[in-house]
Amino acid sequence: MLTTRFVTGSPNWIDLGTSDIEAATAFYQALFGWRFQSAGPDAGGYGFFQLDGKTAAGGMQTTAEQGPPSWNVYFQSPDAEATTKAAEQAHGSVFVQPMDVMGKGHMAILADQAGAAFGIWQPGSTKGVDVANEPGSLCWVELYTPDIAAAAAFYHKVLGHETSAASFPGGTYTCINPAGAEEDMFGGLIPLADDPTEAAGDPYWLPYFEVTDTDAAVAEARELGGTVRMPATDVPDVGRIARLADPSGARFAVLRSAPRQT
Repeated sequence: MLTTRFVTGSPNWIDLGTSDIEAATAFYQALFGWRFQSAGPDAGGYGFFQLDGKTAAGGMQTTAEQGPPSWNVYFQSPDAEATTKAAEQAHGSVFVQPMDVMGKGHMAILADQAGAAFGIWQPGSTKGVDVANEPGSLCWVELYTPDIAAAAAFYHKVLGHETSAASFPGGTYTCINPAGAEEDMFGGLIPLADDPTEAAGDPYWLPYFEVTDTDAAVAEARELGGTVRMPATDVPDVGRIARLADPSGARFAVLRSAPRQT
């Protein structure tokens, strides 16, 4: 389960790069209850999406040269420089070299061997997001990739990720957890070719946000100008999920988690 008890290799930050931060703020405020707070005049327009006073995500306006609007998932690293070198050695790419972020921590933007972008956050005074696994916050991530085995090997080398198989009607799901911490399982790996919604696209990390009502979230997103990429669907023992995109095209998913088995 994704929590704010961050360990090495777990998702600890997420942010949105968008062509229109004001429109994005209006969309996510209506959908999740977020409010945007600037990080200050020295932050280049970067700010924080706040949920009841807690930081749920970051965001900023980006240009077309920086790529299409998208969500970026960051993973905790004890050493951004070392993790970047490990990614290069594992045939990944470096989009943004490790850099200090106003004393809050160190970040880098990398890509895996198939080209899926992801971030690294080495905590300083900012450990990560303040809230996770609650309505309106990050609760799960999935990597859509052309080669599950190659992706598993890459993230094991770079971040220590471990994988396990979970059976479900019609197939097997590949789960991911930090090294030695299966209880901190945070996501899964999906073959691009096996998913009709994603098969024609490029590899990428998809963030899931917890909601109290998946169908209501889908209807609200559509009303706000978003796109429904996969309608609300029940997944046994997981919950009810849907894949969406905001009005600028940034992809994300929502999940109403199934009650935990006791």
